[in-house]
Amino acid sequence: MLSEVKSAIDKAIHHLEKEFWGLQMWRATPAIVEDVMVEQYGSMQPIKNSASINILDPQTLSIVPWDKELIHVIAKAITAANIGLNPQTGGESVMIKVPQMTEERRIEMSKIVKKFGEEAKVSIRNIRWDFHKQIKKQETDKEISEDQARDIENDLQKLIDEANKRIDDATKHKEADIMKV
Repeated sequence: MLSEVKSAIDKAIHHLEKEFWGLQMWRATPAIVEDVMVEQYGSMQPIKNSASINILDPQTLSIVPWDKELIHVIAKAITAANIGLNPQTGGESVMIKVPQMTEERRIEMSKIVKKFGEEAKVSIRNIRWDFHKQIKKQETDKEISEDQARDIENDLQKLIDEANKRIDDATKHKEADIMKV
């Protein structure tokens, strides 16, 4: 059971690291927008599944949807993602000029980093809650004893504490990276 917890925690932290990697906001990179979800044909899909994302220069991205009717949908989705980008539609593509990292922009990005860190902690709490319910069920079904349940819960809490520390460390590291001039 604890190996399942470790696996779930690793997935949550990997997701956080991927989110942080997408926050390379001082230069254009497809990772900034490729996982933004857009509605197409009645289902939600990441932009990377419906368009090509190109780097025109170090500060500019061009998103060319395979279906031209998605241009405005993609622009709205990027705006709604609240990642600090202002997409411009024109012709057959969506252009995004990545803003320079001013002090104000760095503070804004730092807030986004903290938000991602909190979301990761919420997912860790959900993991703990799910596995705590499993432990209690096993205990009530007499599959494990009270002592075994307590030992497993202690081990579970240690894993959760380690995960929260990893999240805090990653968040502090990313904030320091963003605030560095």
